[in-house]
Amino acid sequence: MKTPVIDFHSHLGSWGRYGMDDDMAKFLDVMDRGGIDKACINCIFFGDARRGNDLVLKWVEKHPDRFIGVAFVTPHYPDEVVKELERSFATGRMKFIKIYPDYFGRPQDDPAYFPVWEWANQRDLAVMCHATYPFDDKTVSVEKRYAALVKRFPRVRWVIAHGGGGQEPALRAARDLPNVYVETCGSGLSYGGLERSVKVAGADRVLFGTDMPLLDGIQQLAKVVTADISDEDKKKVLGLNAARLLGIKV
Repeated sequence: MKTPVIDFHSHLGSWGRYGMDDDMAKFLDVMDRGGIDKACINCIFFGDARRGNDLVLKWVEKHPDRFIGVAFVTPHYPDEVVKELERSFATGRMKFIKIYPDYFGRPQDDPAYFPVWEWANQRDLAVMCHATYPFDDKTVSVEKRYAALVKRFPRVRWVIAHGGGGQEPALRAARDLPNVYVETCGSGLSYGGLERSVKVAGADRVLFGTDMPLLDGIQQLAKVVTADISDEDKKKVLGLNAARLLGIKV
């Protein structure tokens, strides 16, 4: 099967478990071995968002044909959020936004994030984050959370990280709401998780991701390649959906 492969979810930083960390040569080697054409890279591992975004920009500038920039910001520094978005996107190297509320202690529907979403909404950008968090109230509904976000910020494309491994609430949100997608990476996968994701959310709403260097990119790719779905659906998941979402020519 010949198709573009775009990893929607990978990181730069020193939390890697496979000896890769932020070694560009090793990162590219894994991509080449697995047949991954492009990787969307973000850096959430520094409290200073500018430092992480500059590292991302360095990689994209070095290999613009292989890496796609993803900007990180945090409401820990509310006066810097929009300024950092404008600075990093002004380079033309950033394509969407990644947040990590685990650090902040408040979820993506907290008003502290609204300046980020307003900025993204004006530009039709994608945003990726987890659906729920350990600090959430136990009554939190993924569907209601994203229904409210979609209503308030209708032009943002919401990508639920790890939701494409068969997480039913995330899949229902992607199925029932406009502009909601799920991404596949994860250290665990329930039996038939990829198949269920495509069946429930629809093949057009599922994006391939690896979580490199936290996880093995080739193993994450194998979950999609060996899934019991059609080749046409595999092509969508592996790269065509990401290309369409980000406006990338393939």
